Amino acid sequence: MSNNIHTQNLSTKASSTASSRQIRLLTSTAIFAAMITLMTAYICHVPVGVNGGYVHFGDGLIYIAATLLPTPYALAAAAIGGGLADLLTAPMWTVATIIIKMVITIPFSNKGSKIITPRNVIATGIAFLLSGTGYYIAEAILFGTETAFLMSLSGSLVQSLGSAIVFIVLGLFLDKLNFKNKFLA
Repeated sequence: MSNNIHTQNLSTKASSTASSRQIRLLTSTAIFAAMITLMTAYICHVPVGVNGGYVHFGDGLIYIAATLLPTPYALAAAAIGGGLADLLTAPMWTVATIIIKMVITIPFSNKGSKIITPRNVIATGIAFLLSGTGYYIAEAILFGTETAFLMSLSGSLVQSLGSAIVFIVLGLFLDKLNFKNKFLA
């Protein structure tokens, strides 16, 4: 009888721990989505061109989320945060943004104890290529191919470079605090 009670207690404790971790992951995902929305839509938000596009540094927070959260949660934070920002500022881009922001999280790794790793620094360049290509395709669909290339390339280059700088500076600061090892611990 006591062995059965002990097994039930271990099962309850494991279930409680798993539930607590799930709640922390969902909460962290929601917080990242909110911060991405604010950083994209309002903080350092600079409209460019006549097509409703804008430059922002929200992708820097997407990169941070991708290095801290398990991939499905990072995908959700990026899609929700970027999608909400576009719903608030440039709704015609929302569908493209949801897809593109999820895709740019993929090159980053959340493995290891540091945010800033050689792989994650290289991932900022890959994210630029993915974002630039994605928005070029979206812009070509929305406005035609004649204007899409130059508009997409210039906006993506400035945005990606700024977001890479935000990611690296913030990531180095968080690494000095040993934040990743404490995050969701």
